[in-house]
Amino acid sequence: MNITTPAPKEIQYYLKKWDSLDSYVSQESSLKKLFSKTYPQNIELDDVLIKVCALNDFYSTNIFSPFAVAKHIVALNIDKKLDKNDLEIVNKIAYVEVKEGVFKNFYSFATKYCSHHKPTVYPIYDSYLEKILMYFKKKDKFCTFKNADLKTYSEFKRILMKFREFYELEDFDLKQIDKYLWQLGKEHFPRKY
Repeated sequence: MNITTPAPKEIQYYLKKWDSLDSYVSQESSLKKLFSKTYPQNIELDDVLIKVCALNDFYSTNIFSPFAVAKHIVALNIDKKLDKNDLEIVNKIAYVEVKEGVFKNFYSFATKYCSHHKPTVYPIYDSYLEKILMYFKKKDKFCTFKNADLKTYSEFKRILMKFREFYELEDFDLKQIDKYLWQLGKEHFPRKY
């Protein structure tokens, strides 16, 4: 496998491609409205539950207990932490007691939840990004890290920033980098069902 080296021209190509995907553009637009205009706060359980369910549906995040996740988010009182760009809140949102004594780590979901509040501060983690980052780490050695480091959010963001710097992609924000990497990962590492 030989994936083209990341470059501004490559990102522009994939951003243009993204803009042609009507279903993704509409989903992102409706989530942006939901998170930034309709329910920007995370205080009321009803508001948070709607956001959890919408994200779960659009992104297929396999949250089998949206109520437990929404209740957990409300209990964490995350709004001030989001305002301060606190990266640690992602891992706290991720670790949820879904029923008494049973905990699940919904890491990918937590990154998406925070990202939809502040897309240029909180990058999204998913398996496609993981595979692409590991590929370029091996190919070009853009950064030293272990696969497990990607599951600690502050490390994940640090790695993405190193990726952006190494390939001289500073003109693109983290949301644009995400759209590029996600499409690249989906294209080169498709899921086998």
